[in-house]
Amino acid sequence: MSNIVLSTLNARYIHSSLGLRYLQANMGELSSKTQLLEFIINNRPIDIVEGLLTQNPSIIGFGVYIWNVAETTQVVSLLKTIQPDITIVLGGPEVSFEQEQQKIVELADYVITGQADLAFAELCTNILNNNPGDEKIIKANPVPLPFLNMPYEYYTDEDIKNRVIYVEASRGCPFKCEFCLSSLDKTAWPFDLDLFLTEMDKLYQRGVRDFKFIDRTFNLKIQSSIKILAFFLAKADKNLYLHFELIPDHLPEKLKSVLEKFPEGSLQFEIGIQTFDPDVQTRISRKQNNNKSKENIRWLRQKTHAHLHTDIIMGLPGESINSIASSFNQLIELEPHEIQMGILKRLRGTPLIRHTAEFDMRYNPEAPYNILSTSLIDFQTMQRLSRFARFWDMIANSGRFNYTLPVILADDGFDRFLTLSDALFQASKQTHKIALARLFDLLFQVITEHLEIEVEIARQVLWLDYQTSGLKGQPVFANSDMIKQQRAKVFKAKSDMPSRQARHAKKLLS
Repeated sequence: MSNIVLSTLNARYIHSSLGLRYLQANMGELSSKTQLLEFIINNRPIDIVEGLLTQNPSIIGFGVYIWNVAETTQVVSLLKTIQPDITIVLGGPEVSFEQEQQKIVELADYVITGQADLAFAELCTNILNNNPGDEKIIKANPVPLPFLNMPYEYYTDEDIKNRVIYVEASRGCPFKCEFCLSSLDKTAWPFDLDLFLTEMDKLYQRGVRDFKFIDRTFNLKIQSSIKILAFFLAKADKNLYLHFELIPDHLPEKLKSVLEKFPEGSLQFEIGIQTFDPDVQTRISRKQNNNKSKENIRWLRQKTHAHLHTDIIMGLPGESINSIASSFNQLIELEPHEIQMGILKRLRGTPLIRHTAEFDMRYNPEAPYNILSTSLIDFQTMQRLSRFARFWDMIANSGRFNYTLPVILADDGFDRFLTLSDALFQASKQTHKIALARLFDLLFQVITEHLEIEVEIARQVLWLDYQTSGLKGQPVFANSDMIKQQRAKVFKAKSDMPSRQARHAKKLLS
């Protein structure tokens, strides 16, 4: 049995906690007494508690995030009811700021703010030696990266087989975008690159082929970026898949020449645009060369095989629905594979709060603290935008409607998709758990009635998408004579690519 348990509630089973593995790697003499147990937010809190108590712990450390704080609070409350002598230690971004407002902090014994990689082990040692100190809130000092033990050996064989493997070549961010907690960093700090690549080689030899880099600024230092890419390019096979977050306006020729060499299905770039409105960018302290960003996205789309996942945030201070529409339409023209239409969230500790009064920004008081209204976007409109985001993810980002989507968007993508979104919600009264077969029929109804797309054109494009959807049988929207006449030659995307990215690769055979 373990004296110390490290735990968190992940959003999904495929996720894994890199932060907990750093703690585990740096427990020192307490390593043999430490156990890592991960759960998911859909597990019943009482079942999580039962699982934790089977380890007979004296200390439990929880990683607390915006997506799990509600469920973790229930778990901690149950633990303190059933076995109050267990010491509960909290860490993570959600409890690192504004602690006086949080029930979970009230329930816990200790909270470590900031980077707890070394501070957690020190606190556990003091607790076990009956010398924990009087401070409940413990501010961890920044950790020089050379002093850290690497966490990657603590990914188990089960993790490697079934979960996303998160890695980081650097920590921190030099940029000051006020909606992001990384704006509090002074700069970005790199790990020793040779040591890092040695750890990546070990993971590769163990069978890891899907590496998700969590670096906020992967292409900040180009020589390091090139060395990392060259390392993986030398090992590239049909299963290799790398995810990086890319600064959109920083893509020099040396980096481009390497990116062009990667095969299809091996690279995904997450590119945060957030907004193209220069006034909003200035207001939130975001430095971004819009013209260079567009040029680079266009180049990536045309000259590489990388899958491009771009981001827009709706509800930023001083932004109207018209400026959101403008950013969206500009991004559509660049043809990224995905556009994530996110709703602004007020993360605890971010400087964004300074705009609250001026722009009458009203946030959900419960996690995930999403924006409800501003002085320029009322609550009803914000609800429409939230539904827009959900339906866009379901239709466009899913890659299931590659033939239908261009017909929907035509020459005014934002307004037409907003019309589609409003009509879909009116017809279905829901934005989740819509069966795919029903979605096809709903789309046929909506695009013919509300977007005035000719019936036969609607049938044809939806039928092309239906053929590659994996659905069987004849859909309601289809006409049997049309199906007999139009047996389009369609091939399935590469099965070794991640499924969502693979669907974006579907094309008609010539």
